[in-house]
Amino acid sequence: MSEQPATAPKSLPLVFAEPRGRKKPPRHLADLTSDERKDLLVEMGLPGFRAKQLSTHYFGRLVHDPAEMTDLPAAQRAELVGALLPDLMDPIRQQSADKGKTVKTLWKLFDGSLVESVLMRYKDRATICISSQAGCGMACPFCATGQGGLTRNMSTAEIVHQVVVGARAMASGEVAGGPGRLSNVVFMGMGEPLANYKATLGAVRRLTEEAPSGLGLSARHVTVSTVGLVPRIRQLADEGIPVTLALSLHAPDDELRNDLVPINTRFSVAETVDAAHEYFSKTGRRVSIEYALMRDINDQAWRADLLADVLSAEGRGTGWVHINPIPLNDIPGSQFTRSREEDMDEFVRILNGRGIATTLRDTRGSEIDAACGQLAASE
Repeated sequence: MSEQPATAPKSLPLVFAEPRGRKKPPRHLADLTSDERKDLLVEMGLPGFRAKQLSTHYFGRLVHDPAEMTDLPAAQRAELVGALLPDLMDPIRQQSADKGKTVKTLWKLFDGSLVESVLMRYKDRATICISSQAGCGMACPFCATGQGGLTRNMSTAEIVHQVVVGARAMASGEVAGGPGRLSNVVFMGMGEPLANYKATLGAVRRLTEEAPSGLGLSARHVTVSTVGLVPRIRQLADEGIPVTLALSLHAPDDELRNDLVPINTRFSVAETVDAAHEYFSKTGRRVSIEYALMRDINDQAWRADLLADVLSAEGRGTGWVHINPIPLNDIPGSQFTRSREEDMDEFVRILNGRGIATTLRDTRGSEIDAACGQLAASE
């Protein structure tokens, strides 16, 4: 790349280890299975069957206010809610765009950590983009979150709660367009989901289990994004949950990807693409390739051809992937800027011409702090 390469660590952890002595997030029913919720209440000397009622309120009715849980005895209500429905996070700032159909929320967690989620309403669906970590340790130089570093992993319940609040906002008509239903979840907010594997998998299970165990979303409408933690991609393929895998590739060659996505110094482009194809082979789910287009860095026509070569190598063909080129959300002061319109169009034209389904990502929230991590950084 012609610009000065970003300095990046040569070794990055697959899982972030929490520092000793760090206080854990409040235990919440979304952290627990149905049986574990019941057992907890029994241990506390409370009726076990109340766990199902609390779960129905949270996941089924999308209710969090104890005053609305009239089927719980008034004398026990506060204790029951305190045991399984503690407050997890507070919204401290919101921005809206697209005539109120895109809403970005900055959350403060119990320990002061900041995370973001974005709710986006389209004609045929409503999607929420959620965070899995406070910050990120992957150090990608073009990413606002990556530049801020990693604070900590989020708990399963903290991840899930972003979705439940979004579902509640849709159901109550708080989002422009009237009452509706949240249909899609993408783990593309702050953090690397597969570096917080246990909590991410727990969240996926809560989101896809039928109410009152979970929210009852289709696994096919849940997308988990990764920069390419190869062992975790392979582990996810064996979980038996057919979520969509999104691989943030951003470059088809190791020389450039080592600079843009530092984890590539551990897992090469070839290894990463092989793991993604293995995910497709085991799950039958077509993989999304995310590719942020950056002016004069990774948007050249020859790189589009090389990307097609890499994805179709080893006799894999082209039907196993869908490419999402993404116009980069500029970060003030960054050397990385959005590609020219004509270069983006040519990039897409080449890939489609090579027989690979390619769709330029619709960018939402262009008039607000659109890039993930920008709102948190401004605080």
